Amino acid sequence: MTAMNAALARERGHTEGQGRRAPTGRRLTADARRRQLFDVALRLFAKHGYAATTMDDIAEAAGVTKPLVYQHFESKRALYLELMDVFSGELVNRIVTATADAGGPRQQVELGFAAYFELMVGNEQAFRLLYGRDAPDDPELGAALRRVEDTIAEAIDPLIDAGLDPEHRLLLAHAVVGMAEGASRHWLDAHLTESPPDDSSAVDVCQADEAARLATRLADFAWAGLRQVHRI
Repeated sequence: MTAMNAALARERGHTEGQGRRAPTGRRLTADARRRQLFDVALRLFAKHGYAATTMDDIAEAAGVTKPLVYQHFESKRALYLELMDVFSGELVNRIVTATADAGGPRQQVELGFAAYFELMVGNEQAFRLLYGRDAPDDPELGAALRRVEDTIAEAIDPLIDAGLDPEHRLLLAHAVVGMAEGASRHWLDAHLTESPPDDSSAVDVCQADEAARLATRLADFAWAGLRQVHRI
């Protein structure tokens, strides 16, 4: 189970009520059905974009009726926003956990980037949901994306220990988030047409190596600037 799926598994379930039986005849618990719909929606949003994906598409891909999907999520917009909330929470938890045992500020920077990029290469779909080419051009959904960025910046803020005032420190935290986001967009665009190896163990090794490479490169760049920061 991926980290994203594990986070989805912790999401509170909603009862399926007395809706029609799924076309496949398979009946899942409310929690399991909700997780399934999350996974299906994430895959479709990442592949086709928000605008091109309908609730009918999600129902068909999940093998259920559309009314059953609406029993769990009141709208496509609500489903998309909840996916973003779950993803941002998982990402922040990864960063906070990874940096908690760092031996110093330089290691904190690299471990924070490592947690970020490990999640990215291990779950491209979640990142394409946020930073892919088909991210929705919608004021409310754009505001939700900014909340994700704000949440990550607020998690990074305490790691910037340079005797700075809170406003200065938060500004730099947002700059670091912007750096990671820009690198993510570039990486996602560059990997649109690549096919993963057939061997799952080889995939895991490739993902770990790629995450470590990206983390080291971004950490070197970020640290070179952060260690020169002065109170202004």
